[in-house]
Amino acid sequence: MIARTVGFFRTLLALFFWIIVVPPAALIAFPWTLITGDIRFLYWIGMGLALAGPKIAGARVKLVGLDKIDPEGTYVFMSNHVSNLDPPILVPLIPRRTSVLAKKEVWRIPIVNKALDLAEIVPVERSNRDSAINSIRRAGEVMKHHVNMTIFPEGTRSPDGRLMTFKKGPFHLAAETGFPIVPVTILGTYEMMPKGSTIMKSGVVTLVFHAPIDPKQFASREELMKAVHDVINSALPPERQ
Repeated sequence: MIARTVGFFRTLLALFFWIIVVPPAALIAFPWTLITGDIRFLYWIGMGLALAGPKIAGARVKLVGLDKIDPEGTYVFMSNHVSNLDPPILVPLIPRRTSVLAKKEVWRIPIVNKALDLAEIVPVERSNRDSAINSIRRAGEVMKHHVNMTIFPEGTRSPDGRLMTFKKGPFHLAAETGFPIVPVTILGTYEMMPKGSTIMKSGVVTLVFHAPIDPKQFASREELMKAVHDVINSALPPERQ
């Protein structure tokens, strides 16, 4: 009961921080970005604020395996997904700038849509197959600009912490562009805020960056999917493998 109460107040504190800090930060960063056409300042501000929320709520982050990655390389980062905490913790800690797939509806927001385009965020409409294919092609174009891509290949959060079946789209992207895949295993966020929970507990989040996988070494996308699935799964606790 005490732990839940503490978690409730920590979560409120994180939300209060975002409510207080995000609007004035946006008032500074958005005009600067729209005037200069340079996304770097807005990206830096956005990533810092995203990561600050979980940290304020009690997340302590540990990074493992970054030495396996060339900091100047361009990669498709693929991670397991068990919690709403995963994106605001993982994405800001990807080396250099990364793009992500975002729901197309977000582009309906004025000014924000312009910033998303400048950041080369890729809109996706999963219910429309042709649109989803175009999103994968757009992601490939973005990566040619030396921008990483971060994807949760399960497509949604796992309800029990176990790795679910992967969607094929991200692997078409890797196979067609030839960019290496970096499998990432996120540990700790399931215990802190599982799917269905609105309260965050404090704890340690470990991001395990595995060695890059060259998609050209596989005869089929199915073999590539299995290899990435097996690597991510290998770092999960035994009871969730």
